[in-house]
Amino acid sequence: MRIAVLGSGNVGRAVAAGLSKAGHDVVVGSRDTSRPELAQWSAESGVRLVAPAEAGGHGEVLVNATPGGASAQALSAAGGADLDGTVVLDLANPLDFSRGFPPSLSVSNTDSLAESLQRDFPRLRVVKALNTVNSAVMVDPGRLAAPSSLCIAGDDADAKATVVEVLASLGWDRGQLFDLGDLAAARGTEAYVLLWVRLLRSLGTADFNVRVVRAAG
Repeated sequence: MRIAVLGSGNVGRAVAAGLSKAGHDVVVGSRDTSRPELAQWSAESGVRLVAPAEAGGHGEVLVNATPGGASAQALSAAGGADLDGTVVLDLANPLDFSRGFPPSLSVSNTDSLAESLQRDFPRLRVVKALNTVNSAVMVDPGRLAAPSSLCIAGDDADAKATVVEVLASLGWDRGQLFDLGDLAAARGTEAYVLLWVRLLRSLGTADFNVRVVRAAG
């Protein structure tokens, strides 16, 4: 699958490398492809760095791996307003660090980052997933001691099915992928980050996830 990752930070690079290792044709869209550290990473990973507009034209799936506050700008730079039907796997969270750590959310309760992106770019098909784990677990769920759960939300069934295939290629257990319904469910998964950062402190590691367990019988 042709996938373009928007965002060349630590998360974007980790996700792009993982997707490439899984066999996808991956590029990373970056505003500054000439940065020496990015060029070195590209050479080592084999993932091409391209301008945002080229990334938008490359991807059957766009992965939004930018900070939440920069996500709309990144999709705009990738030509999101003109891309008809392209799937966006939105793994960003609307984190607000203005008062330090732990962060709060810049949007919550009655809206979500994912919903705002869908409104801003109505021709795209936004699917929320992967925002409840760190980048290492995103691309290597097998690093955890047992299969864990992941939630998916989106308004388009076919787009969600495409994202499920991407997740399965990374090693996620299909039986632990939970479709929460429409994109409004992203309000819940984005709010989970408030618990996630507390668990991070308690566990002393970011390599963790939760598992949904049904009642016996």
